[in-house]
Amino acid sequence: MKRKSKRSLLTGILLIGVILIGFVAFFAAKWYIEVYGQTGFDSVLFTLFSGLNGVQSDLIGNYLLNSLLPALICTAVVGFVLLYRSKVQIRLKAFQKVTFHLYPLRRPMAVMLSLLLCGCCVWNAANRVQLPQYFRDLQQHTDLYEVEYVAPESVNIVFPEEKRNLIYIFLESMECTFFSEEEGGGLQENVIPELYALAASEENINFSQTQGVGGNCTVTGATWTIAAMTAQTSGLPLRLPAGADNNGFGESETILSGATTLNDLLHAEGYAQALMVGSNSDFGGRKRYFENHGVETIYDIFTAQEAGLIDEDYWVWWGMEDLYLYEYAKEEITQMAKREQPFAFTMLTVDTHHVGGYVCSLCGKEHAEQYENVYACASRQLAEFITWLQEQDFYENTTIVITGDHPSMDWNYIQRNVDTDHYTRRVYNCFINSAVQTDYAKNREFLSFDMFPTVLASLGCEIEGERLGLGVNLFSGESTLTEQYGYAYMDSEISKSSFYYDSHFMKLSSLTKQ
Repeated sequence: MKRKSKRSLLTGILLIGVILIGFVAFFAAKWYIEVYGQTGFDSVLFTLFSGLNGVQSDLIGNYLLNSLLPALICTAVVGFVLLYRSKVQIRLKAFQKVTFHLYPLRRPMAVMLSLLLCGCCVWNAANRVQLPQYFRDLQQHTDLYEVEYVAPESVNIVFPEEKRNLIYIFLESMECTFFSEEEGGGLQENVIPELYALAASEENINFSQTQGVGGNCTVTGATWTIAAMTAQTSGLPLRLPAGADNNGFGESETILSGATTLNDLLHAEGYAQALMVGSNSDFGGRKRYFENHGVETIYDIFTAQEAGLIDEDYWVWWGMEDLYLYEYAKEEITQMAKREQPFAFTMLTVDTHHVGGYVCSLCGKEHAEQYENVYACASRQLAEFITWLQEQDFYENTTIVITGDHPSMDWNYIQRNVDTDHYTRRVYNCFINSAVQTDYAKNREFLSFDMFPTVLASLGCEIEGERLGLGVNLFSGESTLTEQYGYAYMDSEISKSSFYYDSHFMKLSSLTKQ
């Protein structure tokens, strides 16, 4: 009798575990898509492998409330219904000789229903995050890199005699969607007028798919922050290699360690380089990637605390808000400009991160949605920072590049406010005080990869063949790969497996050719 009771208890615990797994998978996938949108399974994998060190605390709270809690509640309810041994029995009598025992469920039926429920939940979750498509892509192989990749070390790149400084500003989730429809955006009114004015100015350069202000689409491997930053600085997507395990990948030693990047080239030319973020620079492998490619100094929330810019225990949102980030940037850029060597300063803002953005003390309430007010505030802060830069002595010999990293992941906001069936979302860009001008900025189709050679060209560099990585110098008028093959083809090929990519760029020794 005791043995039977123990067996029943063990079976019950296992079934509760099976049900919990199903509901956790279901609600986690549902939450992920509602928060991030369809960014592809690559972004899910990379987040899991990189860990949650430095992730925004509100995002974790949002997950616990909207994913884990519903999973626990549903597990408790369903588990009770399936496993409760009621003394009251419910039977259904059909005809006169057939009686159906409906409740409580017999153990075999409870086991079968639990497994079926778990299977359905997991299958639904897998389809939501595009897992089947991911595995189908892994079974296909592309020769895109063998055919189209141009190794920077294989071509002649000539820097000007007087090297220009570079200030590269990545604006979190900044896209052209936040312009008005009349100005090429997706909203009823323009919530980022200062950014629009910068891009539309005849003194600056904006690369666009139309004659107006626009930007680029994103493809697989460039849809989240570190992937977007690596795409723009290396001309390559960020893909988790097929067959890779957590062998160092979580610590990001292998993130494009075999690629020659923008920062490698600047380092070889004697540039002093720094990266500044307002969060934990370790998150997503950002610190390791830039350190491995020639960036000597990394500034983040912790160095800001050490410098006394903020209190030692100060932490909001992802670390510190952009109003402190810009002040910190002014201080460090001023110091870098005092050196005799040219400098390259890269920074990443954070206030416009999903969900809803961070409302700082500078934000107003001119728009109906909080997210729009945050974007409006970000636009004003960026414009003020650009004005400050233009007033500095070093500005004359400095090129400023402003880009979004990727489209916003606040999918609920986008669904409420943007007609995505008839509007294509594009990443913002603006080149200020470029060393060269161009007649080829408009009516272009391009991707994040094209920023790599284009940024170098904006510094006055001459690039043999006008191509680096998978990118094309947009100043040159040469056709981009997107213009040659189309967006769908590029996204499809990049989604596929590539031994060349894994072995040449990721340098994972554990990989073998399949």
